[in-house]
Amino acid sequence: MSAVLFGVHGLHAGVLLDLFLHFGMLSLLAIGGAITTAPDMQRYVVGENGWISELQFTASVAIAQAAPGPNVLFVAVVGWNVAGLAGVAATLAGSLLPSTTLALAATRYSEQRRESRIVRAITAGLAPLTLGLLLATGWILTEPIRASWGAMLLVPFTVLALLKTRLSPVWLVAVGAVVGALGLAA
Repeated sequence: MSAVLFGVHGLHAGVLLDLFLHFGMLSLLAIGGAITTAPDMQRYVVGENGWISELQFTASVAIAQAAPGPNVLFVAVVGWNVAGLAGVAATLAGSLLPSTTLALAATRYSEQRRESRIVRAITAGLAPLTLGLLLATGWILTEPIRASWGAMLLVPFTVLALLKTRLSPVWLVAVGAVVGALGLAA
């Protein structure tokens, strides 16, 4: 039973509190969604604490992003890989509670002051911030494949295809699967 609750690492309650607090802090910085904080999540669970490997982190994000549902699912998969079911609870609660509370308060404030200069300035400033965070996330997620020229060629191809066409991302995932199966991304 404890292996299911605390994962294969046998982590203790202090780790769960650390996960909750760190993911809670990140949730307050998640302008543009939880995926924008993936670089720091990776730094914390892989680099700083060594709870999971780089490959496990990247696979956690990929699996959750491929699954239907909200993009915050990757937080649960990372939590599962770190500390089992208890890790899921710690990372999801940390990611959802602070940011939801802040979003509700900010929405109330901005609805009452929709035309104020400060609300318009904040809204205009969040777009470039979100773009920068998404680019940082993309860079972190390419780390395991950067040595592969075939895989790295898929990155700009995918970005251009998404920007210039109305092609479903599912087809681009299929192209990546074919390239990988042919050994061109190794």
